[in-house]
Amino acid sequence: RAVFAWIAILVALGGLNGAFPGKLIDEFDLPDSDFSKATDLLETKFPAREGDTLTVVYAAPEGSRLDTPERSAAIAAAVERAKQTPKVSDAADPLLPETLADDGRVAYGDVQFTQTGFEIERTDVVALQDDLRALLEPVAVQVEFTGAAEAPPPESGTSELIGLAVAFVVLLIVFRTFVATLVPIVFAIVAVAAAFMLLFLATHVTNFNSITQILVPMIGIGVGIDYTLFIVTRFRQALHDGLEPHDAAAVAAATAGRAVLFAGVTVAISITGLAFIGLDFITKLGIGSALGVLTSVLLATTLLPAVLALLGHRVDRWKVPFLPASDDSEQARLATPIARWGRFVTRRAKIVLPATVVLLAILALPVLNVRLGLADAGTAPKQSTTRKAYDLLADGFGPGSNGPIPIIIDHRGDPDAATKIRDAVTGLAAVERVNEPFANDAGDVSLVNVLSKTSPQSEETNDLVRALRADVIPAALAGSAAQAYVSGQTAAFADIGDHIIDHLPQFLLYIVGVTFLLLAMAFRSLVVAIKASLTTILSAFVGFGVLVFVVQMGHGLGLTGLDRTGPIESFVLPIAFAILFGLSMDYEVFLMSRIREEHVHGKDTVHAVTDGVAAIGRVIVAAAVIMASVFAAFILQIDRVPKEFGLLLAVAILVDALIVRMTLVPALLSLLKERSWAMPAWLDRVLPRLTIEPPSERTAAVSTSDPTEP
Repeated sequence: RAVFAWIAILVALGGLNGAFPGKLIDEFDLPDSDFSKATDLLETKFPAREGDTLTVVYAAPEGSRLDTPERSAAIAAAVERAKQTPKVSDAADPLLPETLADDGRVAYGDVQFTQTGFEIERTDVVALQDDLRALLEPVAVQVEFTGAAEAPPPESGTSELIGLAVAFVVLLIVFRTFVATLVPIVFAIVAVAAAFMLLFLATHVTNFNSITQILVPMIGIGVGIDYTLFIVTRFRQALHDGLEPHDAAAVAAATAGRAVLFAGVTVAISITGLAFIGLDFITKLGIGSALGVLTSVLLATTLLPAVLALLGHRVDRWKVPFLPASDDSEQARLATPIARWGRFVTRRAKIVLPATVVLLAILALPVLNVRLGLADAGTAPKQSTTRKAYDLLADGFGPGSNGPIPIIIDHRGDPDAATKIRDAVTGLAAVERVNEPFANDAGDVSLVNVLSKTSPQSEETNDLVRALRADVIPAALAGSAAQAYVSGQTAAFADIGDHIIDHLPQFLLYIVGVTFLLLAMAFRSLVVAIKASLTTILSAFVGFGVLVFVVQMGHGLGLTGLDRTGPIESFVLPIAFAILFGLSMDYEVFLMSRIREEHVHGKDTVHAVTDGVAAIGRVIVAAAVIMASVFAAFILQIDRVPKEFGLLLAVAILVDALIVRMTLVPALLSLLKERSWAMPAWLDRVLPRLTIEPPSERTAAVSTSDPTEP
């Protein structure tokens, strides 16, 4: 019944998506910011500029000019071709004095669309680009493209395949049978497919940004395999200990299944905490990425036990010929390398614990230098057209030409407001050029474009934006009723970064506080709850520290496929932290639930730690390697943002599983011994009880493992 019910659900979701296809829409709303006010003015007062633009960059060979008769004619034909593109309102002549470089080699012109990028058919943009190249190639003119309309949809198929391939190999080593290996792979694929169907159905209710389709498989595959891995492992352990298949499936669901459910709740809590950031698009990025977690939890706790009960001992079929058969019995688990590691850590806890803390602090140290903002097209791969356009514009007009700073002026009865601002900005040392004011048809709103001497992503450009807002514009409009707003990509991401930093304390307080309460309820220990919260934050800081060290500071940058450093995208911080907090807590829950289970059934804390590590440690390590491999595969993406998410999450997950959960936590608990379960009596009475270990006592012999054995 469970299997057929899920088949019906998946078929229904597929049918609904076929009947009501959805679309992802990029939307960045910054309430009450200069950027938001400027955008509103542009949309209402400059309707012709409401859509996105495609900036076409033209370049003649070194030492020659674009304004020769032959090339001028070809460029004019290209402009006319651009005007014929669907949803294009105008195309600018690039050979005007203000858009032609002084040496005549480089020029640019904007193609103005009437709609934004997600509404423009990508095929129309590609066809235009191909036609322009065909028109200009015969006259030796290079043509490249940038701008908001030059935004191909994210693609990640190769990354998912690499992640699944690595997962397949790791699972073969863990399970030693093809049937057991295929179960987590198949379930992860189904979970991601279901998550995508839910995502595109949800787009009929609200908008989700296109980057969501990268986060869904990135999170969904890793979590789907991990959750299934834990339950399948517990099922096989129960089978090898002599239980019948239906009983083994029930035990797996009641133990590992409960831990999966609890872990999924912690992820959900972390994601809901994004609402405290107060930016709608960030909240929905988190919600979208959590859909893979939702479907993974539902499948793992309802469909998987049914499938395992039906499979029974056939889960051990098709053994890998070149590997010895695995033995998941208790005695075999106590002899594994991970069990020996657990005993070593507990024996050397006084040395291991401080050494581990120092190592983690060193790895996290670069996070103190983090700079949030927007990496411009200068960090794009060299072979991309946006990077080529960026370099050509920087050579011809200076780096600031790649990100003009628009100032939108609402005159409010002051006809000289735009002139005042232009004159005030012109004399600034950080400004390369100020274009003449451009007014709308009514003459009540003007646009002044400012070009800085530095690139859009540079700290100097950020400083210029702040100076314009805080000093230059207020001084220029002193005594005037006019209002002016600084916009552009640098200003937008500066606003996002400032907003995130301002709201970060509430965000952290919520997810740490609620998760702390849940862990205290589940494990009946303040020590476990405090330890889990602090160590998870430390793992996240390590991930961010390594990201800053590589992407922002440039150490080992070439390994990511990037060749230029830049700031960390503002929205990566809260989204990645929420995901990391949830996923890191998964390993905490899986480890501590097994240790707690051993302790509840009569073992002292040190024996419970060593036996818990022996029972679940190998699975945690395998799960972390799989999840980190899935994340790391996204470093191969062309776009910078998936690279950042992939590197950060891969490093943080590996550190959390291998260093924090398998080393720091066992060492700490072995030093604290029975104090690990300290809980004030009054708090124990007040807090509701959540049970992760089996609901009934099990008969188990006292472990013969020796915590002092090396």
